[in-house]
Amino acid sequence: EQMKMFLTRLGFNSKIVITGDVTQIDLPADKRSGLVEAAKVLRGIDDIAITQFNEKDVVRHKLVQDIVRAYEKYYSDTARRTKK
Repeated sequence: EQMKMFLTRLGFNSKIVITGDVTQIDLPADKRSGLVEAAKVLRGIDDIAITQFNEKDVVRHKLVQDIVRAYEKYYSDTARRTKK
């Protein structure tokens, strides 16, 4: 609800940049992420761009890239096992 409230306040000649990391959402399981929901709802609107980064975009220490890659592999492997 808060994300919708924020986004619908956009004025003429305005721009909004929203950043977040969907891998670090710490909401209870029964709560929806406004960031995740907004990305789904707004996908396909011509004047809205949604960019998702991956481990190649991490410009910190190499170890951080390795950690991000390991988590992505873990979740990918887990999703494959659950579908079987």
